[in-house]
Amino acid sequence: MMNMEFERKLTIPKETKEMYPVTPEMAEIVKQRAAEISDIFSGKDDRLILIIGPCSADNPDAVLDYISRLRKVQEQVKDEIFIIPRVYTNKPRTTGAGYKGLLHQPDPGAKPDVYKGIIATRELHMRALKETGFSCADEMLYPDNHRYLDDLLAYVAVGARSVENQEHRLVSSGLDIPVGMKNPTAGDLSVMMNAITAAQHGHSFIYRGWAVHSKGNPYAHAIMRGYLNKHGQSLPNYHYEDIAHLAELYASGEFANPAAIIDTNHANSGKNPLEQPRICKEVLSMRRYNNDIKKLVKGFMIESYIEDGAQKIGEGCYGKSITDPCLGWEKSERLILEIAEML
Repeated sequence: MMNMEFERKLTIPKETKEMYPVTPEMAEIVKQRAAEISDIFSGKDDRLILIIGPCSADNPDAVLDYISRLRKVQEQVKDEIFIIPRVYTNKPRTTGAGYKGLLHQPDPGAKPDVYKGIIATRELHMRALKETGFSCADEMLYPDNHRYLDDLLAYVAVGARSVENQEHRLVSSGLDIPVGMKNPTAGDLSVMMNAITAAQHGHSFIYRGWAVHSKGNPYAHAIMRGYLNKHGQSLPNYHYEDIAHLAELYASGEFANPAAIIDTNHANSGKNPLEQPRICKEVLSMRRYNNDIKKLVKGFMIESYIEDGAQKIGEGCYGKSITDPCLGWEKSERLILEIAEML
């Protein structure tokens, strides 16, 4: 007997997609953006990728407001930068407590409702695509749930707490969009590199009740997000020596399209979002100095929202994170324009 209550049977992805279908025009945007992103990761396109947006997509209207602002900036920097908005609808929790994202709680002030959450996540990604022309990034916290969004997403991240998990690695090997593997919270890069190796090769495994065979994902890559030492102190891994070491790890194996995204928040910033502009500029200087690092570092992951900082659930500040603190819009817009000037 299991010590849990089975509340309700959820709709399967096929049923959800039939209720909320993607139009041919929307599908074409997803396809075109996917081709452009693949060209950047393969080195055919030398634009920089910015995966930028709120820590968690807690308020759909505020998220769409934010993404609409990104669209205007994207037009100004389209020759230098390719923007992928962060629309993170499910959040890992270190102890299991706290807000777990739109998927669990469409209304952060109400009780969890996963059925409504599945609908809310699909609706939000569809609105972003339809209203702004952006296909977006999300974290693959639950590999089974990827099928609810696989016709909408541009990019997937596997988090620092999930990167060693076998199911995350195998499902990533069957995706046709880039998957970023974060280094684990303890910082061991071999764990991340093993995840990339697994994701880049084909496998046979069980997925959603099916026996499946994946072909491998040539665009699985590293995300450097900093780490915690044995005393729980945040330490960065975006410095020159760190990226040079990552390049050596790639060179010592057989990897398709070696690539890295630098996460400018989390342990790299000590969760101080105001450090993110400085980190971006330091890495951009490294790219100018060393052509191998320029080829390896494809872009940044930046936590940004309308208002600086973070708030508690229920405090009611529009466009302010209820999870990790973010960089506010004015600073974010300035940063995007400054990055474009530095390229």
